[in-house]
Amino acid sequence: MQLSPEQRVAKLTRWKNPPSEAEEQRLERARRMVTRAVQQHPRFAGLGLSVEAKGSWANKTNVSSDSDVDIKVEFTQRAYHGISASGMSYWEQVQQRNSYNGPWTPEAFREELGVALKGVSSAVDATHNVAFYVPDVPGSRPSTDVVPCFTYLHEPGWGRPTAQGTVVFTKDGQHVVNWSHQQLINGREKNNRTGRRYKFAVRALKAVENDLVRLGEIKDLPSYFMECLIYNVPDPVLTAGSLDTAFEGALTHLRHQVSFWWGNPNALIEPNEIKKLFHSGQKWKIDDARQLLDAAWHYLNYG
Repeated sequence: MQLSPEQRVAKLTRWKNPPSEAEEQRLERARRMVTRAVQQHPRFAGLGLSVEAKGSWANKTNVSSDSDVDIKVEFTQRAYHGISASGMSYWEQVQQRNSYNGPWTPEAFREELGVALKGVSSAVDATHNVAFYVPDVPGSRPSTDVVPCFTYLHEPGWGRPTAQGTVVFTKDGQHVVNWSHQQLINGREKNNRTGRRYKFAVRALKAVENDLVRLGEIKDLPSYFMECLIYNVPDPVLTAGSLDTAFEGALTHLRHQVSFWWGNPNALIEPNEIKKLFHSGQKWKIDDARQLLDAAWHYLNYG
């Protein structure tokens, strides 16, 4: 299926709009729900816990009012350290685990957060590997993924500055390092530099991906992947001409970057500017980018 030029422009025009005030209020109600659960839980009294929204809702790049909200609950009184931006080595984990004698292990914190959340919602799903899932309340707040995490300090050495992120210890014994604060700040700056074209293009690519999945053209991909791709589009490409011209230019640039023959995918980064876009630990591969971008080009009837 291909859109006509008129259909394409109509869709792009619709996708340019950021989340509405009503959507912002739904996000705030989700954040307040998690904050209330943490503040009223007796075992959390006096602990340094930070509750913040992250992901597409926080960054104003969500494309559907019924998409999940991501809320992180960060334990700030215990920090983990690593020389890698992607995570700790086995020996770094062993050393830090053996040097800690307190009660708040990752397993204990996850269990206690689950108890706290069940104090405000009886429908909490604790079976997921990374986050607790709290179903939506129709007309009030969206479904919410609540992520228990600890402060993570990336200490690369050689005189380079320490960066602060978060680390999530998953139920299967793995861990994931996130840089949501850097993502938020860098995204805002790029959006300002491009006259809000950056977040428009992110929403557009997410919406195209949703359409392509519904049509059976590609597999479902994490929405963050689309944000990462657009972040690597140069500012002048995003500010050139109309919305239609800018988005065509963005796809052209990205298709060149991931091309098998002349691309340079290793130069692509995440919006946090700390992690590479493609490495062994990611949920996506270079082929996913090629298939998405080629399918988007064909669906939008460019060229």
